[in-house]
Amino acid sequence: MTRLQLIQQIQQKKSYLCVGLDTDLSKIPKHLQSHPDAIFEFNKQIIDATQDLCVSYKINTAFYEAMGLKGWEAMQQTVDYIPSEQFTIADAKRGDIGNTSTQYARAFFEALHFDAITVAPYMGEDSVRPFLEYENKWTIVLGLTSNKGSDDFQQLLLSTPAGQQDKPVHLYQRVIEKISGWGNPGNLMFVTGATKAIDFEDIRKIIPDHFLLVPGVGAQGGSLQDVSKYGMNKDCGLLVNASRAIIYASGNEDFAAQARLVAQQYQQEMSEYLMNNG
Repeated sequence: MTRLQLIQQIQQKKSYLCVGLDTDLSKIPKHLQSHPDAIFEFNKQIIDATQDLCVSYKINTAFYEAMGLKGWEAMQQTVDYIPSEQFTIADAKRGDIGNTSTQYARAFFEALHFDAITVAPYMGEDSVRPFLEYENKWTIVLGLTSNKGSDDFQQLLLSTPAGQQDKPVHLYQRVIEKISGWGNPGNLMFVTGATKAIDFEDIRKIIPDHFLLVPGVGAQGGSLQDVSKYGMNKDCGLLVNASRAIIYASGNEDFAAQARLVAQQYQQEMSEYLMNNG
């Protein structure tokens, strides 16, 4: 999917909602747990109920990989079922030496046909570059995550070399600045946690035009209002993910209808922010 196509979807649907299909067999409604394709059937009903309200679906691959072959099959079925106008993300957090990353890229871009994959940047450019070589595919690099452990490394202050007047910067800022030169706003996004919304202002000074994938709204306590206020750019530039708050809105047979109601609440709020963004 191209950047223009993504922006058009946001404008048409008045939404920048990404629904996270982090589907856990133990958490889906009991009436589905004995279904021969329980995970796919659950995902299918969620997709049917929300596709007009969101622009993207994010599959956290761990929930599928943990089930072995059956999980991979459910993931493939799900990706194939998602409408083509939706932006599909493999939340796989891959990243390894170049030849290994090349195989990861083949797996998720060629075999599974995702539009994007999340990537961990710790091993440097040669671990990220293979993903960026695909046309109309996106690499979403971990920037500033919403988990407590992000304090351990991402927010470390880097010392300023002697004689320089620049204020110290956080490690995550240096990482984002460095990586932004490896790709462009048409093939590179950054994960930025919703619980760090106040930091979006500094991030936007580094990458004013790139899209941000924003987890942490909903169950993790992030504020959609703050994310939109500090993170939105002229093209919106945001994909805000909500997973548990939507897909587990109900544990009963009305789960899809309830998921739609929650997704609709997000879409309506997003519509207001987009209108104010002018």
